[in-house]
Amino acid sequence: MPTVAERYDALVRAGEIERDAAQAALVARFDKLCEDLAESRLATKKSALGWLFGRTAPKASTVHGVYVWGKVGRGKTMLMDLLFDLAPVKRKRRSHFHEFMADIHERVHAFRKKVKDGTVKDADPIPPIADALAEDTRLLCFDEFSVTDIADAMILRRLFTELFERGVIVVATSNVDPDDLYKDGLNRQFFEPFIPLLKEHVDVVRLDSRTDYRLEMMSGEPIYFTPLGEEADAAMDHMWQRLSGGGHERAERLEIKGRWIDVPRVSHGIARIPFADLCERPLGAADYLRLAHAYHTLFLENVPVLPAAKRNEAKRFIMLIDALYDARVKLVVSAAAEPTELYRAATGTEAFEFDRTVSRLIEMRSADYIALPHSTVEEPADAAS
Repeated sequence: MPTVAERYDALVRAGEIERDAAQAALVARFDKLCEDLAESRLATKKSALGWLFGRTAPKASTVHGVYVWGKVGRGKTMLMDLLFDLAPVKRKRRSHFHEFMADIHERVHAFRKKVKDGTVKDADPIPPIADALAEDTRLLCFDEFSVTDIADAMILRRLFTELFERGVIVVATSNVDPDDLYKDGLNRQFFEPFIPLLKEHVDVVRLDSRTDYRLEMMSGEPIYFTPLGEEADAAMDHMWQRLSGGGHERAERLEIKGRWIDVPRVSHGIARIPFADLCERPLGAADYLRLAHAYHTLFLENVPVLPAAKRNEAKRFIMLIDALYDARVKLVVSAAAEPTELYRAATGTEAFEFDRTVSRLIEMRSADYIALPHSTVEEPADAAS
């Protein structure tokens, strides 16, 4: 198994990324974490064998996780993904932080339903939830760790106290110094004890790379490709390769209020998904907000010209662009026509609203928009249509 440093060096040699001193320092810290994980696993095995043969085995060492924070586009997600791929543990999970917390709230709701039904007696859902998580996960990696919701804030200290006690190791990326998490949030005094708890179990590393690599890679490059065809497909593939660094891809499922959005291609906080998967299915504003907060960049493929008869698809497209724009998601598009020609209806509410979509699609191609930081602040959404 290669080290994180070896994989990083390979990307540099391939010209996918430039070597950066701050990134290299974080890579070294991640390799130390991999070593600690390997030693901890070995110590655990020795402990089990010692118990089996009646000997006292050395206690497994405490492994500190890592909390990486800094400005957008500095490579935090890319480097954490390298760590996740190479970490010598089988029980590992990588998740966007908001998606993880949505899962926790669903588990709490399901547990309380069992209490109400009388199938469980213990009224506290946190310990059994922590048991279940720790059973499946030794290494827990979070992308875009940020606390903006009071429901998340109120549960974090108790949940992570239980997880840390069960040996779960946390690695997180964030745009926020841990001391500023949930800053100015409602009832923050109840959240504040979580901060020293977190810092007790992770090393805080600020990633001060010299530049915003994502902005550097997108600046001056076309990101709206039309018409559809082989040339547009090749251009999308080229830009995907540039932004993802040729990194490991995976499919993800985003859960929102009992529904799922299947995202076929994800790499380093970037998602790639066809128009049909988002706008020809009965999705609504809440679904698009979940998508917008999960990824800092979206590749939207094969946007067709929409006739008047496709008003439902047009409405969903309008809501999708609104959600991406409000969250300052970077958008790379392949489309059948320029924005002004995408919707062919002359009358109706959607025709009027599509003017705003055209304006936003054009603005989202500008250098000023691309330079804006991604926002993960959850906003209330309208009901799904």
